Amino acid sequence: MSGHSKWHNIQKTKGAQDAKRAQAFTKIAREMIVAVKEGGGDPNNNSRLASVVAKAKAANMPNDNIKRTIEKALGAGDVSNYESITYEGYGPSGVAVIVDTMTDNRNRTASEVRHYFDKYGGNMGATGCVSWSFEKKGVIVIDNEDEDLDEEVVMMDALDCGAADFEADGPVFTVYTDPDGFAAVSDALQQKGYKLLSAQAEMVPQNGYIKLTNEDDIKNMQKMLDMFEDNDDVQNVWHNWDNED
Repeated sequence: MSGHSKWHNIQKTKGAQDAKRAQAFTKIAREMIVAVKEGGGDPNNNSRLASVVAKAKAANMPNDNIKRTIEKALGAGDVSNYESITYEGYGPSGVAVIVDTMTDNRNRTASEVRHYFDKYGGNMGATGCVSWSFEKKGVIVIDNEDEDLDEEVVMMDALDCGAADFEADGPVFTVYTDPDGFAAVSDALQQKGYKLLSAQAEMVPQNGYIKLTNEDDIKNMQKMLDMFEDNDDVQNVWHNWDNED
């Protein structure tokens, strides 16, 4: 499988600080609430909720938190009203960037996202300006930090569970699925005893990655991504920057 960012471009789930972990749980909970309001509280009958639950479990969100969030969304007292909006643009040296947001104030979010692009040498573009060069795929990352897993065994297990493709990358194995099918595959892999570092639908670049060489571009690109990650309205950021050290 070629053309994916591998582990170095995936959000920093592994070894995250407690504050980042709490923020990640908050963002997942927001996704969960929207999914419940759209399709009900039963993951077996709500594929979007099933996907968010799979993502939550891979991020080690406690089952009690998941249950409480679903119950909250089902309750009459929850008046949150979020909408999903995606922004596209370019970072330094033409790096393609897609920003998925979930917000209760689209004017605030649009202004903040545009500000981050402008401040760090990029620019926000029109819808579709970069998404054409990405493909949505289910991406599941299996922990192999101790390198005690057999690549052939993991690959066969993944394919048996319904994976479409597989890639070995040192301390992790990356499993690719249909974008709507990763929840079932991730559940099956967890039942086989594998530890997942990430499980979600991702926008995967199809035309390779851009390696930045200018130090200012590298610093600005990293600052831009940090600002997006720290923004409560931003759910995910996808890009084609090869930021592997």
